[in-house]
Amino acid sequence: MQVHTASSRVAARLVATLAAFSVLLGACGPTTSPPPPTPTESSASTLPSAAGSRAVSVSGDLTRRQPSPPLTAATGTDTGRFPGGLLIADRGNGRLLVVSSSGQPLWRFPATGSLPRGQGFAADDAFLAPDGRSIVANDEGHHVIDRIDIATRRIVWQYGHYGTPGRGAGYLNTPDDAYPLANGDVVVADIRNCRVIEIAPDKQIVRQWGRTGRCVPSAPSAYGSPNGDTPLPDGGMLITEIRGSRVVRLSASGKVIFDINVPVRYPSDAHLDANGNVIVADYSAIGAVVAVTPHGHLLWRYAPTSGNGRLNHPSLAVPMPDGTVVVNDDFRARVVVIDPKTMRIVWQYGRTGIPGRGPNQLSDPDGVDPLPATGL
Repeated sequence: MQVHTASSRVAARLVATLAAFSVLLGACGPTTSPPPPTPTESSASTLPSAAGSRAVSVSGDLTRRQPSPPLTAATGTDTGRFPGGLLIADRGNGRLLVVSSSGQPLWRFPATGSLPRGQGFAADDAFLAPDGRSIVANDEGHHVIDRIDIATRRIVWQYGHYGTPGRGAGYLNTPDDAYPLANGDVVVADIRNCRVIEIAPDKQIVRQWGRTGRCVPSAPSAYGSPNGDTPLPDGGMLITEIRGSRVVRLSASGKVIFDINVPVRYPSDAHLDANGNVIVADYSAIGAVVAVTPHGHLLWRYAPTSGNGRLNHPSLAVPMPDGTVVVNDDFRARVVVIDPKTMRIVWQYGRTGIPGRGPNQLSDPDGVDPLPATGL
C-alpha cells in the first residue's frame, strides 16, 4: 500500500498493475498512525530478527542455497494433502474452484444463472460454511458479500450494495475475509470503514468491533484498516491491521489477549497454528510468510528474493495440521504449500508467473480454504 492511500489489498493490487481505479485510493479516514509503506519497497533484508529465532529462517539463506525445484502442476508427493479438496478464490478469472490433491477439478462457480442480473463476480476470499451447504465469498471490489448454495451454484444471499461503497446501514467499503459462522451469521473485516462486523441472516449488524471511520490501531476501541478477522475455536477472533502492522487476538467477550506488531510491511489475514503462534503473509512484491509467538518474537520467516521460491504479493497463509502452510501467491498466479522445516515449496497448483484459465492455471488467486475430508 502506498503512503497516503487507503489500506486494502485491492488498492495495492491496482497500484502494482498501474490500473486506473481511483475510488479505492482515497483516504481511509482520520488517523494519527502512518499508513503502511509501498509493497514494492519490501525487502527481505529490512525485516528485523528476534531473540531465539532460527538464523537460517530469518535470513532465508537455506532457501537461497537450496532453491525449490520448479513445479508446474499439482504434483506433490503426498496425494492425500487435501483429502476433501482445496477451495480457491480465483479472483482474476472471476470464479471459485475446488481442486483435489492431484490438481483435478472437483467443483466450480459460477454457472449459467448463478449471479444476480447485471452483476459480475470477482471474489477474493471464500470459505465453506460449517453446515457444509453453502460457501460465503467476499467481493471487495464490488463491496458485497455473497452466500452461494453449493448444490444449485446460485447466490442465495447478498449483503452490501453492489458496486457502491458506503458506511451506512446495509453498506460495506472493501469487505475482506467474510467468514460464515455456525449460527448462520457472517463476520467480515470492513477495511475502509475500519471495523469488523457480524451480520445476521436478516442483514442486521448484531455486533461490531472498532469504531466506524476511526482508522487507528488502538484495540479494542479502534482498528487500523483491518483486513483479517479469523474466527477462533474458543469463540474469539484474530484481527489483522494493515496500519501499524498489528495482529490482535480477542477473547469471545472482546477482551484483548495480545496485541503485537508483526515484522512485515503489509500484513494480510493472520491465522493461529496448532501451538497458538501467529502465521501471517506479507502482501508485498518480495513477499513473505512469517511465524511469530503471541509475544511477537519471530520463529521463522520464508522470504526468498529470487527463483521459483519467491513470493509476489501473497495474501493468505493457512497453517495445516502437519505443520505445512498453504499460501496464495497472488501475483505469481499459483497456490503453494510451504514446509517451514525445509523452507521449500512442496506442492503447487498453477503455473508460476503464467496466469490463465485452462487446466492447472489461475489468475490472481486471492483466497484459499482447505476443505474437511467430507469435501463439498
